[in-house]
Amino acid sequence: MSSEDRMKTQGYLRAWILASRPRTLPASVAPVIVGAAVAGHEAAFHLPAVAAALLAALLIQIGSNFANDLGDYYRGADLPGRVGPTRVTSAGLLTPRQVQVGMIVVFGAAALCGLYLIALGGWPILAVGVLAIAAALTYTIGPWPFGYYGLGDLAVFVFFGLVAVVGTAYVQTHRITPLALMAAVPMGCLITDILVVNNLRDIETDRAAGKRTLAVRLGRRGTQIEYIALLVVAYAAPIILWLGFGLQPWALLPFLTLPLAVRLARGVLTVSGPALNRTLAGTAQLAVWFAVALAVGITF
Repeated sequence: MSSEDRMKTQGYLRAWILASRPRTLPASVAPVIVGAAVAGHEAAFHLPAVAAALLAALLIQIGSNFANDLGDYYRGADLPGRVGPTRVTSAGLLTPRQVQVGMIVVFGAAALCGLYLIALGGWPILAVGVLAIAAALTYTIGPWPFGYYGLGDLAVFVFFGLVAVVGTAYVQTHRITPLALMAAVPMGCLITDILVVNNLRDIETDRAAGKRTLAVRLGRRGTQIEYIALLVVAYAAPIILWLGFGLQPWALLPFLTLPLAVRLARGVLTVSGPALNRTLAGTAQLAVWFAVALAVGITF
C-alpha cells in the first residue's frame, strides 16, 4: 500500500471514529455496570448476559450517533458556525449513503446481540430492543423527529436510565425490582446531563436551524438549572438506597465523585461555546465513575 493510500485509509477510519462520537459512549457503559451490580446483589449475576448487554448498548449508541449525524444533515441543522464536534456527513468526510449503510450495519450487529438477550429475557427484551432502535432512528430522522421538539431529554432518561439499568438486571434476574428502578434514576439523570450540555452548547445554532430542543425552549439559564437539578437528584439517590433499601453505607460511595460534579456544574454556569465540549466529556466521565462507585455500593 502506498503512503497516499495509507493516508486515505487512516482518514477514512478517523471519519468513522468521529461519527461514532467517542465522548458520548460512556453513556452506554455506565447503566450496564449498575444493572449488573443489581443482579449481583440479588445473586443472579451472569457474565455472558452482561457482556451481551454492554455490546448491544454500545452498538445502539453508535448507531444512534450515525442516525443523528445523517438526520441533521438532511434537515440542514448543521449550520456554519456550529461549535460542536464536526459532523461527518455535513463536512463531506463521509457520504450520506456511507453513513446510512454504517448505521444499518451497526444496528444489525446490535440486533444479533439482542437475539441472545431475548433468549435469556423473552419477549420483553424484544420489545425494549425494537423501541430502543426506533427511538435512536426517530430522534432526528422521519416526519416527526422528536429531538427537534424538546423530547430528547426525556427519551435519554428513559432509555439510558430506566431501560438500560432495569433491562440489564432483568435478563439476569427475570424480574423488575424496586432496587433496579431506584438505581436507574441517578444513571438516567447523569446521562441526560450529557445531552443537556450538548444542547446548551448548541443552543444558538439549534435555534437558528429551527431545532427546538428543550435547551432552546428553556433558554440558557433554564438549561443550566436543569443540569444542576439532575445532579441533585442523582446524588440524592444513594442516600435513598442506603436509608430506604437496606444497603450498607457503601451505597454512599458515589459521593466521592461530588468534587467532579461541582467542577462540572461550575463550568455549565460560567463557560459557553466550544469550552463546553470539555464539560460534556467530563459529564460522561462522571457518569462512569458514579456508576462504578454505585455498583460497588450495591454489591457490598
